[in-house]
Amino acid sequence: MEFRAEARFMRVSPQKARLVLDLIKGRPVEDALNTLAFTKKGVAPTIEKLLRSAIENANYLGAEKGIDVDVDNLYVKKAVANDGPRMKRIRPAPMGRAYRYVRRIAHIEIALAERRKKEETAKG
Repeated sequence: MEFRAEARFMRVSPQKARLVLDLIKGRPVEDALNTLAFTKKGVAPTIEKLLRSAIENANYLGAEKGIDVDVDNLYVKKAVANDGPRMKRIRPAPMGRAYRYVRRIAHIEIALAERRKKEETAKG
């Protein structure tokens, strides 16, 4: 079972968000939260909030559908930052000209999955 959370139209460039997402990819949820708490990047609190949302989605769906979800066995299966729409802006330049620049926007998606225990895989 996969549990997702998505934050769209975040005012951070996808390249900067990917730097932090690569730190938590494939790690257990508890390690990922600790890593994000001590990461000094500006986008880290946003990603931490998104990760907590994915954990709560897992708890909610577990209770709603009657699935036994162990939060301690969850890990970050997928962490992606995709491009959103770009905002084109103009900066004044010398001699009355104007330089264009682009402000980037990211769509950040985190997916959690439950690690199978070794005893369960040996039986089934």
